[in-house]
Amino acid sequence: MAEEAEIDRLPTDVLAHVFVLTPSFTDLAQASAVCRKWKEGVKKSLGRRQCLSFAGRKMDDDTTARILRHAYGLKELDISRSCWGCQITDNGLYQISSAKCVSNLTSISLWGMAGITDSGVIQLISRAKSLQHLNVGGTFITDESLFAIADSCPHLKSIVLWSCRHVTEIGLLNLVHKCRKLESIDVWGTRVPIDCFVGLLTISPALQIKPSGVLVNVGSASVWPVA
Repeated sequence: MAEEAEIDRLPTDVLAHVFVLTPSFTDLAQASAVCRKWKEGVKKSLGRRQCLSFAGRKMDDDTTARILRHAYGLKELDISRSCWGCQITDNGLYQISSAKCVSNLTSISLWGMAGITDSGVIQLISRAKSLQHLNVGGTFITDESLFAIADSCPHLKSIVLWSCRHVTEIGLLNLVHKCRKLESIDVWGTRVPIDCFVGLLTISPALQIKPSGVLVNVGSASVWPVA
């Protein structure tokens, strides 16, 4: 009978601690396939993570949702566009929204996810009641998403709307009016009148509007320049 390897003698909790330190999802997937004990260790390691980033990875709806179902202690989630082409769609956001961790998330990044629409964003945001930081830059969201964010995220402190060219002055004003804890907003590349930003500061004088200098020469230019 073959002698048991030293690592196989480790309790599942210790294995989970080891796997928490493993950043590669490929390595975790391979470890999960070794044996039942290692698979359980990988599951437990996901439950202990507070930050999870899929940025730069080719992920699809089902794989992402399956991983998040085990990450019940998660606080920060980054599913920004992969350099290999993001495969996340509204269906993925619908699946993710049912994960236990969503209500406790304080940070979500959906940067550059061209395959999502207001429908998926609204579904996810409606469950993210603890959200403080949101990045939806480079997406095709409209005021519908901003209305949902304003209604669902009372603790929001920062939002990135980089190049969100379908949001309007109405959505921005509603967002700042309802999210009273909002500290900063990135509006680079949006198609809203510059005078709108004066209105935002009227509502919230301490609001940081990025990029800095956005209010320079108000009155001489009517629209924020688009790159």
